[in-house]
Amino acid sequence: MAPQRRAGSRTPESGGAGAGARAEERRRLSSGVKGSVQKDSRRKWLKVAFLLSSAMLGYLLSGSYLLGEDGVTEVLAHQGESLQYKFIEVPCSEDYDSHKRFEGCTPRKCGRGITDAIISREEAERIRRIAEKGLSLGGSDGGASILDLHSGALSLGKHFVNMYRYFSDKVHDTFTEEDFHLYRDVRQRIQQKIALTFGISSSSMYLTKPTFFSRINNSEAKTTHDEYWHPHIDKVTYGSFDYTSLLYLSDYTEDFGGGRFVFMDEGANRTVEPRAGRVSFFTSGSENLHHVEKVHWGTRYAITISFTCNPDHGIGDPVLT
Repeated sequence: MAPQRRAGSRTPESGGAGAGARAEERRRLSSGVKGSVQKDSRRKWLKVAFLLSSAMLGYLLSGSYLLGEDGVTEVLAHQGESLQYKFIEVPCSEDYDSHKRFEGCTPRKCGRGITDAIISREEAERIRRIAEKGLSLGGSDGGASILDLHSGALSLGKHFVNMYRYFSDKVHDTFTEEDFHLYRDVRQRIQQKIALTFGISSSSMYLTKPTFFSRINNSEAKTTHDEYWHPHIDKVTYGSFDYTSLLYLSDYTEDFGGGRFVFMDEGANRTVEPRAGRVSFFTSGSENLHHVEKVHWGTRYAITISFTCNPDHGIGDPVLT
């Protein structure tokens, strides 16, 4: 007769199989837990990566940075903000070494500055009216028109004329002594700000040519003079320039679209959005390679006021004769 087993007793065979089954179950559970942890980790990592990339994209597309056609563009000054003063120092180029140096004036500190604090918007409007009155006498057939109160140069069709000779009978009816006085006063304030920023004496700087009003719209260019958008270096283009300034007389996005001023630095473009009364100024060497974006709509007004350290290249303020 076969021996009886006590309740709950196990044969070696049944005990080994049970143990193997339980071990297998534990391995399966352990594998499932590990897989679940790994999946959770991957999900968390992907979520973090998504949030970081979203934050970076938001940063690039917002306030200070934009994605432009030429890569990342940093906005140095937005149209909607009023800047007391902002200055960005950059290393000086060697451009000045190929010209006679004038101690106490030739740039040894280089950079670019922006301020909305020295010319009021009301003054900018009055200066813009000077430009509008003068350009009403002529104007380019293309998108860019020039008015130079110093030399009298005025765009007319596809050419330039001397406004003081060509329209001699109309000049006194167009401008007033008050117009020219305001023009001189604004020039002096800008000159003093540049001198203070770069640590030189304003008396060592001389107004130089070309200094002119510009009116730009989206009309098709008719001559090379209308192609204002090409990158250039003022010191290379004009030679006499040591310090360049621009006074904007209209507002980006309100009066016109496009037309921002772009510093073309290695790895990034840095832009200034025009705002009526805003003054942008910079040393004129290749450390400040720049261009102006094409104007897409509306009309952009500005005045370029340039300075030299060489008295031989200096010019006087315009006089209504």
